[in-house]
Amino acid sequence: MDSKDNSEEIDFQKYWLVLKRRWSIATVIFGAILILTSLQLLKQKSSYEAKAKIIFREDRTSTLTGVGEELELGELRAIGREAGPLQTQAEIIKSTPVTQEVIQSLSLDLEPQELADNLNVEPITGTDVLEISYKSKDPDLSTAIVNKIIDVYLNNHVQFNRAETRAASDFIRQQLPANEAAVREAESALRQFKEANGIIALPKEADSAVSILSSLDSEIAQAQAQLAKVTARSQVLQSQVGLESEQAVVFTALSQSPGVQEVLIQLQTAQAELSVEQTRYRDGHPAIDNLERRVEALNTLLQDRIEQVTGENQQVSAGSLQIGQLQQGLINDLVQSEADRAGLLQQIATLSNTQAAYRQRASSLPKLEQAQRELERRLQAAQITYETLLTRLQELQVAENQNIGNARALSSAVVSTIKPNKKLALLTGGGVGILLAIASAFTADLLDRSVKTLKESRDLFGYTLLTVIPAFGGGKRRFYSDKLDQPTPKLDQSIPRVVIRDLPFSAIAEAYQMLQANLKFLSSDKPLKTIVVTSSVAHEGKSEIAANLAVAMAQIGRRVLLVDTNLRHPVQHHVWDIVSPIGLTNVIVEQFDADVAVQEVLPNLFVLPAGVIPPNPIALLDSMRMAALVESLSNDYDFVIFDTPPLAGKADAAVLGKLTDGMLLVVRPGIIDSASASAAKEFLKQSDQHVLGMVINGVNVKSEPDSYFYYTGRKSRQEVDLALPPAQTSSSLLGERDRTR
Repeated sequence: MDSKDNSEEIDFQKYWLVLKRRWSIATVIFGAILILTSLQLLKQKSSYEAKAKIIFREDRTSTLTGVGEELELGELRAIGREAGPLQTQAEIIKSTPVTQEVIQSLSLDLEPQELADNLNVEPITGTDVLEISYKSKDPDLSTAIVNKIIDVYLNNHVQFNRAETRAASDFIRQQLPANEAAVREAESALRQFKEANGIIALPKEADSAVSILSSLDSEIAQAQAQLAKVTARSQVLQSQVGLESEQAVVFTALSQSPGVQEVLIQLQTAQAELSVEQTRYRDGHPAIDNLERRVEALNTLLQDRIEQVTGENQQVSAGSLQIGQLQQGLINDLVQSEADRAGLLQQIATLSNTQAAYRQRASSLPKLEQAQRELERRLQAAQITYETLLTRLQELQVAENQNIGNARALSSAVVSTIKPNKKLALLTGGGVGILLAIASAFTADLLDRSVKTLKESRDLFGYTLLTVIPAFGGGKRRFYSDKLDQPTPKLDQSIPRVVIRDLPFSAIAEAYQMLQANLKFLSSDKPLKTIVVTSSVAHEGKSEIAANLAVAMAQIGRRVLLVDTNLRHPVQHHVWDIVSPIGLTNVIVEQFDADVAVQEVLPNLFVLPAGVIPPNPIALLDSMRMAALVESLSNDYDFVIFDTPPLAGKADAAVLGKLTDGMLLVVRPGIIDSASASAAKEFLKQSDQHVLGMVINGVNVKSEPDSYFYYTGRKSRQEVDLALPPAQTSSSLLGERDRTR
């Protein structure tokens, strides 16, 4: 939680610093918005607003007339429950056709869009009411426009509903012939189906078939029971008679035939006579021959008569032609039983055939019923559609002449005066101005790719921070000494400033003392003798840092030489006001000795100016003579500082960096950008330079989020507190300097 709170606090400080850096842009934007708001308020005058209301309710005309109750023409659904329907009507009121008609009716010199922009139509929450208002400078015009809008809308609303009715009527008239033909086609298909399948009433037929099948099952069962009974009786009679039923019938028929019985009696008489005569006469006697011929003739006649009765030629004994009364009764019973049996068999066969026919019909009834129901449904649907269309057509014809609509004018236009709320407008303008000012400040800060703070400088380079030089200059910032409570005189801004010489007790002087102390502690084994002071780009204050560092070291008793190796734009001779044409370039080409070119500007501080500017400075610096000169100077002086050109596009500092003990990099927020910083760091890495550390120059103390600076009193000196080893407070360094002196 603590880390999170700290990060949020840091972010807040970061945003606040952005606003402080871009305060001028934010102030301009805020002021411009506020001025524009004020000018707009001055132009505004009192206006007039006319308001009227329209209510939407259910149309009861159909209820009163009894016609078209279900048509729902012009009805708005769910009014009051959701804003959709009322909002739709509001857009219709503001539509171009309505505004154009209003403009034409009132002969207004307005465009439809202009009229719609000043027209406000809003639903009143929780009601079925729309409020219509219009603002203008003329109260009569506002009233006329609102009233005319209501009239036009209500008239259009009714006309629209009537147009819907007419369109529906025309559509129904177009559909009626096709629906009537569909009804006739469905009726014809149903009639043909019934005729083809012999259908009168399928449901009744199905019920009847079930009943008949049940009855047939009962009759067949009864007949089968009777058949079993008759069959058993026939079998008993057959065993008693000893004849088959067919034979019994034949014998009964022969015994009951008069012709057969007459011939049989004559035959029996002839046979009796023959037997008598045979006892009297021998064979061959004429009487016996006559009787034999007579018997033979009667036998033949008897067979003919039997054949006539039975219908077939079969031999029947004479004994079989005469049956007793008892046997005759049994045969009659057998014959009757066989007749009954035959009748029952025929009855069962007939009932079974009838049952099979009914079962077949009954099995086809479900399919017939399904097909019939389908045809009936088609017919019913066609009839319902046709009848519905006829009914709707009649209702629409009546409703077309009714004043259908559910919108009514609840109140006519009422005018009220509207005065501009200047306080609210100013507050709104101020709020908008603040937001735009903040947005502009952050936008400008995002577009600015320069390094803005000390923290960004440290994060970009990652080198050891040796000291921080606060920004100062002009008469706007005051620096106080330990003893005097008076502002310092204005320093010359055209050339680098020797602050440690001119303001020895200022916070900036203490920062330079901190720098020389940190350099002394950087190397414990081998003390630093020669360093190169450079920067990534121009105008970062490297020459000023070099000059003030040289003074700080000279003040603690060290013999210091400041060499101006910026052979392109030398400046150290201006800093120390040296007038001499002899300098470094003359010494390198061995025109003069170094002792001749070096000049003492302060106690223990010597300066070697650049001399004549050569056409190719890098050729002189990257030479054996320059290497020998650096070694010679390091032996003659306690500390040698080389002021070099910036790294951007030049190799001078890199060449000298290889000849010295290390390089001191000067970084100035607000001057260098992230791209140049990255390029300089990459260049130093590729050239394998020994970077001792960096000096952050020109830091705005009040614009830093971190606590590098603090004040110990209202008029106390400004101190630098670095949390880097070997960091020391400025007060301790000042005491050390005083002890050394």
